[in-house]
Amino acid sequence: MGKILHVASPLQVQTPPLSAATRHGELVFISGTPGYHDDGTIAENDFEAQFHQAVTTLQALLLAAGSSMRSILKVNVLLTREADVQAMNLHYGSAFGPAPYPARTTSVVRALPDPRMLLEIECIAVATDGSEVL
Repeated sequence: MGKILHVASPLQVQTPPLSAATRHGELVFISGTPGYHDDGTIAENDFEAQFHQAVTTLQALLLAAGSSMRSILKVNVLLTREADVQAMNLHYGSAFGPAPYPARTTSVVRALPDPRMLLEIECIAVATDGSEVL
């Protein structure tokens, strides 16, 4: 099968049993990333702040796995409030642009693991560091 690189969460919060990112060959998989700050706090009821923090963490995970925002192939965004879809599209365009954008699915879900979480972002990317984990 080959070697798999596992990247731990940079957050100082209790996480479920998972890797925040994995890489096999040139493919990078980023687990659902919420809007927690590094110290484990979260901007309760502030969608914009949570979105920007989730993107900041996503960028750090991509870098740790040898990739970047411009090398994302597919993004899944989970929202807990339908009312945030328009704001998400606005902030997404800035964070993941300019066009062409990665493929994306946006879903509104009943709940996420922490009731303070308004969103979670996960993605699949291609490694861009020139090396391959074999």
